[in-house]
Amino acid sequence: MKAKLIAVGERPPAWVTEGFEEYRKRLSHWLPLELVEVAPGMRGKNRDAARAMQDEGGRVLAALPKGGLVVTLDGRGKPWSSERLSQRLEHWRGQGRDLAFLIGGPEGHAPEVLAQADESWSLGPATLPHMLVRLLVAEQLYRAAAMLANHPYHRA
Repeated sequence: MKAKLIAVGERPPAWVTEGFEEYRKRLSHWLPLELVEVAPGMRGKNRDAARAMQDEGGRVLAALPKGGLVVTLDGRGKPWSSERLSQRLEHWRGQGRDLAFLIGGPEGHAPEVLAQADESWSLGPATLPHMLVRLLVAEQLYRAAAMLANHPYHRA
């Protein structure tokens, strides 16, 4: 099983890239994680935000792995504890499908993307910078995989 983190946005700050790469490396022998950056839609004065979101959604859908299980990162999703995410990861492994975790743009996910989601995960009620979400998802996936492997990283 492999995972893709498909994220709207390009060129994160160096500290996000470094942190993400650290957790991606740690996670690699349990769950290979690939980052796929999707160009954001055009926004600004005299630009339609709904059109930008729709454009992003088309690019996100094009990046999905065939037959993969799709999990959107969405504030309206289910807030999973680290333990619950570990249980979800174990369940997904049992299905034998690749995973895709989706991070939307400033307005969130296009309706077409939400319609493709098998599950929706909320990192909590706070609004988080989307670049930071990349790092948090990688760390939480590492923590969940470490829990399944009885690795001492997670000490609750």
